[in-house]
Order: sequence, then structure tokens, then C-alpha cells
Amino acid sequence: MSKNTVLILGATGRFGQAAIHAFTRAGWRVVAQSRAQPSHRMEGVRYLQNNIFDTTALVRATAGASVVVHAINPAYTKWQTEALPLCRAGMNIAEQLDALFMLPGNVYNYGATMPAVLHIDTPQQPSARKGSIRCDMENEMAQRSNATLRSVVIRAGDFFGGGTGNWFDLVILKSAAKSQLVYPGPTDIAHAWAYLPDLAQTFEMVARASINDRGTPQFERLHFAGNSLTGLEMLSALETALNKVRAANNQPEIRFSHGTLPWGFIKFAGAVVPSWRELGEMAYLWTTAHQLSDIALGAKIGAVPATPLETAIADSLNLLGFQAAKK
Repeated sequence: MSKNTVLILGATGRFGQAAIHAFTRAGWRVVAQSRAQPSHRMEGVRYLQNNIFDTTALVRATAGASVVVHAINPAYTKWQTEALPLCRAGMNIAEQLDALFMLPGNVYNYGATMPAVLHIDTPQQPSARKGSIRCDMENEMAQRSNATLRSVVIRAGDFFGGGTGNWFDLVILKSAAKSQLVYPGPTDIAHAWAYLPDLAQTFEMVARASINDRGTPQFERLHFAGNSLTGLEMLSALETALNKVRAANNQPEIRFSHGTLPWGFIKFAGAVVPSWRELGEMAYLWTTAHQLSDIALGAKIGAVPATPLETAIADSLNLLGFQAAKK
């Protein structure tokens, strides 16, 4: 394989698919690994269904890859047993390939007492199990950097855009057809969001910068700022975009009602519903203001991808089926 080859682990997930698009557009040779058969295949991408724990077979099949993107994210209820072993398998593959290991990080590491602005050297004080697991993953990456692994964590807020399966569509927009938007927390608190195509492009830019500069530190933490929006700002942007779609379909403008999540009941029911228990544990993300500083990221790659919010929201809605009718 040529030197500019990337192996994307977990390629059928929404981040994995976004990474395929970003690296392909930038001219990389892309190998996409997943357990499941992809619903659609991109031309020029090589797809593998090797088990990630069959390290020998995967390394043999992808010899020459210079970057490994770990896009695998187990279900919330399986984090305790799967998240670290899967990450460890990805690191093993990267080590044997002598490739850069890239992990999409999140803000779980900082816990309920996190400060309003998160820098790359902000102390990590997780307050939930998933935060502790995230810290364990990053700590192992740092420890392995003393031996043979080169790796980078690019931390970002909650995803939007690039398909379904996140807070944006599963909660906030779930009842939009009934003229209601549901925001998970107080609407005056800032929350970090990451437009997925921008984040995926950032991964490609960091990968290119890192493999071209062997003087890069063995382990790096970088932050992708994305959009820091209060609930009111997000809801306002959505209402404007949704009404533009209605206008394009010759429908009258409407006023949306605003709902919220019953966190008290979710936490109570979590005693018997595992998925609700895991969800309730992360409620603090919506009551603690936070944003990410991307100063270090900008110093590494220059201008950080930043699609205007109006465009990002419109494109995200279009992918979710909120679009002007074809004439």
C-alpha cells in the first residue's frame, strides 16, 4: 500500500462514515473495517469485515497503512466491558503497522465540576463511569507512547450532522413534526457541539500534519472547538432553519413549543432500565456550561474547519429528511 493509506476502524458508524468521506476527498487510500456489512459503499474504498481482535489478520490485510482512526463507539450499556478492550485492540493494530493512532475524544473526562473553558491541559476529574473509562483509554495511549505507539486524541463536543443517532436528532428534533423541540437542559447554559463533517476534515488535516512531521510528540491531546451554543441559541437556529424549509415548501411559518427531558424520572427508572441508568449518569453535561479551546489545534493545522452554523444546521436537517419537496 502507498504511504498515504488510512485504516478506519468501525467504519459503518456515523463518525466512521464521515472519516471515510474526509480522507477520500483529500486523496488518501481508505481501508474501512467494520463488523457489519456497510449499507452503501463508496467508490475507491476497500471494505473489510475482519474482527478487530484478529490483529494478525487485520495487520496483514492493511500492511503499509500510516494512520489508524478508531471510530468504534460501543453502545452506552456496553462501555464498561467493551470500550477499553476495543480501544486497546486498535492501539495494538497501530503499533504493529507503525501507524499513527487517532481517537475521537469527548468531554466526559472532566466531570460535573469542569470549568467553562476546557484547554488541553485542564485537569481531568471524571464524575461518571464513562468518564473514568475515557481517562483510562487516554492514559494507556500516553503510557504506550513511551514505547512504540504514536497517537493523538482530538476532543470534541456532541455530534450533529452526518446522519442519525445523536442528541440532535434522537432528542431535540424527535418531535419537530409535531411543532415541538425538546432541549435536554436549561436553555441558558452553553454546550459544546461538533459538526461532524468539520471534525472529520480536522482528523484528516491532523493526520497529514503528523505523518509529515516525525518530530511530532508521541502523544498529543487536541481540542476541536466546534460550536458552543446555549440551548436558546441552538433552538433559535433550528426554528429558523425549519421555517425556511417550510417556506420552500409553500407552508406557513410556525412557532415551536419547547420541551425538556424528565431527568428525575430517567434517573429513577434507571434502577431497572440499564440504558436509562447510563443516560441519567450523563445529565450533568446539560447543566454544566462548557466549551473547548482549539488554540493548540490551530497552531498545528492552521485554519480549523468551521462551516457557518446556518449552513451546518441546514445540511444536517436535509440529511434527516427536512428538505424542500422536489418539483
